[in-house]
Amino acid sequence: MKNLLLAIRLDVLESIRARWFMVYSFVFISAIVLLMAFSLTESRVMGVMGLTRITVVYIQLVMVVLPLFVLISTVRSIVGSRETGVFEYLLSLPIGLSAWFWGKMLGKFVITILPVIGALLVLVLWGLVKNLAIEWGILVYYSALLMALCWCFLGLAMLISTISRLVDAAQVIAFFVWLLLILLLDMILLGVIVRFNASIETVIGLAMLNPLQIFRIALIMMFDPQLTVLGPVGFYIPYYFGSKLVLLWGIIYPLVLGSLLAAAGLYIFKSNDLL
Repeated sequence: MKNLLLAIRLDVLESIRARWFMVYSFVFISAIVLLMAFSLTESRVMGVMGLTRITVVYIQLVMVVLPLFVLISTVRSIVGSRETGVFEYLLSLPIGLSAWFWGKMLGKFVITILPVIGALLVLVLWGLVKNLAIEWGILVYYSALLMALCWCFLGLAMLISTISRLVDAAQVIAFFVWLLLILLLDMILLGVIVRFNASIETVIGLAMLNPLQIFRIALIMMFDPQLTVLGPVGFYIPYYFGSKLVLLWGIIYPLVLGSLLAAAGLYIFKSNDLL
């Protein structure tokens, strides 16, 4: 445990000193500031207004930006250390490979989720100053969704980092995985229906395996339980799974998937030649 905490601390300090962290934090803080400046609290969309409206718009932005930032910044963790020769020093230190691996991942989790949640806290403080209604239940659930999504893509990034031999190759793989998941949100799934006459159960099953799609469905379901904005397909999801199960799945599935991907990465990491 001591070695794990030390690895987390070192990774957090290293990330804070990096330029990408400054850019990363600026993106989310500036996004919240712009949303507040344009006074989106005065408009209503599907019955959602006030602070909740800004929160929904902000999280939709995070859904696209956060996974890409997590992947691009984290895939360097293992393969970058291999290229720079850090493992030669690591093997001489009294720290286990598992502690170092999980320390890197947990450190990245802290440093990537901190600006995202920090921007939400800025929004809450602004809402309190403006005397706006705050839906605390929705806010807490959305925060848990963001943490689960972050953990999922961290696990994916750590796996990619262990199987790659070059940093450039790892970043290219990470980008194309992110792009594929974005395309699978709607466009490719609609193509499956049209081209192959797939059953609705098949399409929904594919959708429920995509962490980004799960995130989007859970996000919408908090203010639209029937998922009417998704069209006719949206009515089948609450019918087959139920609203409560979908909301739980939106948090549990990314957490489990991220942990499994990270565990697979650790197995490969410990099995292969570190140098």
